[in-house]
Amino acid sequence: MKVIMNCRLLEFSAIHHEAGSALQSWRKAMESIDFASLADLREVFRSVDKVDDLHVFNIAGNKYRLIAFLQLDRQLCYIKQVLTHTEYDKGAWKK
Repeated sequence: MKVIMNCRLLEFSAIHHEAGSALQSWRKAMESIDFASLADLREVFRSVDKVDDLHVFNIAGNKYRLIAFLQLDRQLCYIKQVLTHTEYDKGAWKK
């Protein structure tokens, strides 16, 4: 799968240094596998949730949340946002 907007991972890591290695591990896992379904995603990312058209990934033991739009048929992952758990709970990302 091709990850688009990797810059969002880098920008978030620049502010939250402790998230950097977990985000890069997530990216490498996403890029190394072709996912055909949510079930395939859950084999690698057990806690991924689908919220409307978006997928929500727990990062670094649920300390952070990565929100992405996936096009499984085209093997594209567009990173919408990376948030702290507190920012995620506020819900502004749903708009």
